Amino acid sequence: MADVQLVLIGAGNMGEALLRGVLAAGVMAPADVAAVEPRAERRTALGASLGIAMAADLAAAPAAEAYVLAVKPQQMPDVLPVLAGRLPAAGALVISMAAGITTRHLAAGLGPAARIVRTMPSTPMLVGRGCTGLCRGPGATEKDIDLARRLFTSAGVAVVLDEPALDAVTAVSGSGPAYFFYLIEAIVAAGVAEGLDEATALVLARQTCAGAAELLARGGEPPADLRAKVTSPGGTTQAAITAMDAAGVKDAITRAVRAAAARSRELGK
Repeated sequence: MADVQLVLIGAGNMGEALLRGVLAAGVMAPADVAAVEPRAERRTALGASLGIAMAADLAAAPAAEAYVLAVKPQQMPDVLPVLAGRLPAAGALVISMAAGITTRHLAAGLGPAARIVRTMPSTPMLVGRGCTGLCRGPGATEKDIDLARRLFTSAGVAVVLDEPALDAVTAVSGSGPAYFFYLIEAIVAAGVAEGLDEATALVLARQTCAGAAELLARGGEPPADLRAKVTSPGGTTQAAITAMDAAGVKDAITRAVRAAAARSRELGK
């Protein structure tokens, strides 16, 4: 295969979402991208759908200016030595999407030829609404971090931070979608308890969440102001907020985010 600008290692759902964003936004052309995917059926389907070169393993992939590691953390010990052996002496950019794998661990596994950027994406990337934290690792230049930002902005938004802040990013946006799904579960169950059938309760809760998120995204108003607009004194919403405050909902959310951040720090040790 001819050399390319970017090789994606691991074409699972998140890797595919990133590639689709990159190609749709015109950040790179299909001829400039290749992906490594061991599953034959998926390799064939993605190659045909995206118009990119596919390889069954890293040894068969073309050389590239940049590599994106979209494999699971537990696969890193197998992948890093193979990638390290392929990096040119002049160096190459390596962007990791793996949770809990620090730039220190990546540098130890890849050696001095790797210019490292670590990322923490979120699953809404699957619908082009991801939120990704980026940090610069050993050897990475401003040009490298700019390319990483452009890649991930194609599938949502991207913010550049110092590496210690990625634990908070993990807790807020990486794990964050699950908090909303958990809340929707609770609202649906409460709606059923109040007499709605489950399908109707789910439609109402899902659309309410989507609409509220869109109001927050488009309007530029603080969430507290948007909440105040819905909360008439003595009304139904005020009764609900009072009940949540009495139950310590905000404190529970704070503890949840703190627990997620602490676990992220543990995984990075």
